[in-house]
This record gives sequence, structure tokens and C-alpha cells, in this order.
Amino acid sequence: MDLNNKTVFLAGATGLAGSAIITHLLERYPKVRIRAVHHKTTPFIEHEQVEYVQGDLRSREACRQLAAGCDCAVMGAANTGGAAILESKPWSQINDNVIMNAQMLEAFGFENVKRVVYISSASLYHESAKQLSEDDLDLNRDPCKAHYGMGWVVRFIEKLCRFWHETCDMEIVIARAANIFGPFDKFDPKTSHFIPAIIRKAVERKDPFEVWGSPDIVRDVIYSDDFAGAIVAMLDNDKVKFDTFNVGSAVQTTVGGVVSWALKHARHEPSKIEYRTDKPSTLKFRSLNCTKARELLGWKPGYTVEDGIKETTEWWIENRNWWRK
Repeated sequence: MDLNNKTVFLAGATGLAGSAIITHLLERYPKVRIRAVHHKTTPFIEHEQVEYVQGDLRSREACRQLAAGCDCAVMGAANTGGAAILESKPWSQINDNVIMNAQMLEAFGFENVKRVVYISSASLYHESAKQLSEDDLDLNRDPCKAHYGMGWVVRFIEKLCRFWHETCDMEIVIARAANIFGPFDKFDPKTSHFIPAIIRKAVERKDPFEVWGSPDIVRDVIYSDDFAGAIVAMLDNDKVKFDTFNVGSAVQTTVGGVVSWALKHARHEPSKIEYRTDKPSTLKFRSLNCTKARELLGWKPGYTVEDGIKETTEWWIENRNWWRK
């Protein structure tokens, strides 16, 4: 789908992924129009082709109004948080994420939105010591304990995506996201994921340097600019009518590696690094096979994980005095 002269609905427009998606769309399609939906965070990208609309996607009426007149959509609104939130309030992300996504899919169907990209999550997979492909999802096995609630939520929403595709022939592409990081991430200690938390501590020159979890914990992580490129590739690939793609770096990144890179690029050398294995963490190993996205979408990451951490650290040094999230 050529997105020039088309209106793209984007939920979660002021978030980590949403802001990067806006930038990619504007760079690739000079005549695209973006209906950028946000809830609490004040918009910060000013462009004549971006229409920011504040809306509560928990309202069914608001969903219909926001979807009206859009040609395609990216559903990237989500209530998210790191290990601390999952440990203290595991229920906090459930209802809102079910309601927002279910009602927006309904609105897209009734408003004849032709194509939708749903940003899902790799948290839906069961625990595994191997690299996981899309077909490895086993609905007879639960997600890991820490992701049990949200894992089943995204499994359910993926089934709703298939329902709406088969019911009204809406084209839907599902992006199973690895841990996304980058500028405009959540750096608040109460809500942050592990990478922005580590970067924040490095920039603040914490000593001793405390890290939640073990240094050998493995994650698949992806820089937000690369993730946005994958989402735009899904929007404009007419050959894919309904499919699911893992979107990650496909590199096994350790917590210890992230710590080393964050300290290096923040130019901080603490006298002691303390890995707190008694603090909340999720699972020991997660790695994604992203071959399918490369072969069918022609997409692959352009940043190494270290390069992404360098960019994010430099951004945080420059912007920490105003960015509040």
C-alpha cells in the first residue's frame, strides 16, 4: 500500500515505538497523513501532516470516532511496565489492554479500515532455552509466570485479529515485539524496563552500581528506530494479507552486556557492580528467530544492540531534564 495521500491511524503515538514510527512514516512518505492518538503524554513532534488527537481507547465511542476516515492503522497503545510492576501489581496491565485492543479492532472493522498492524509481544511465548520462531507458539503451554496475565492477553488479541480478518477481510499483520528500547522510553524507576533503568543509573553515576537480576540473563532487544522500520514495512507490503512476524534483533543479549555498554557510553566506572538476584526479574532466557521478517518483508535491523544503547544513552544525557515518563 502506497501511503502517500493516505491517512494512517497510530495509537500510542507519544510512546517509545509510536514516536519512532511517526519519524519513519514522514521520512518515507512525504504526503502521508498521520492521525496520532495519545492519552496522557504531551505530543512533542510538530509536523503539518501529523494530527495529534487526545483520546481514551477504553471508550467504545471514542474508538469509532478516531478510526473514522483512516485508510490503515497501527495499534501500538498499551499499558506496560517492567519487572517491578509485574511483581507488585500483576493485574494492572490486563483490563486496559484487552479493552483497548478489542474495541479498536471492532472500530477498524466497522469503519472499513483496510489494513492494520497490531503490535503484539514476545511475552506470549512459553519459557524455552532455544531461539523461538513464530510457529513455536504452543497454546497448550502457558507463558512464563511473570508474563502469565499479559501473555494470555496478547494471545487472545492475536486470535481476535484472525477473527476480524476472516469476518470482514481486513488485512492484519501481527508484530511480536522483542524488548524495545530507545529515545522516549520509560526512564521512571517505577515503570522502566531493564535497559532504560540501567542507562539511567549509568548516567546518574550510581556507585555502587545496582542491577536487578543476574548478568547472564538473556534477552532479545531491539532499538526503536529498527522496530519502527519493521512496522512501516508491514504497512506497505501488499502481498501479506494476514501473517505474524517476530521483530527483534535475533541476537542473544545479556544483562551484563547491557551494563557494560551503558557504563561505557555514559563514561562511568563504578567501584562496584552489584547484581541483585533477590530483586524481581522475569525469565532467564528469551531469543527470537526473525528470519521470516527478513525473507517476506525485506527487513533487518540496522543498529547493533551496542549502537542502540549508545544512541539512547546520549539521548538521555541531553533530554533527562525535560522528559518525564
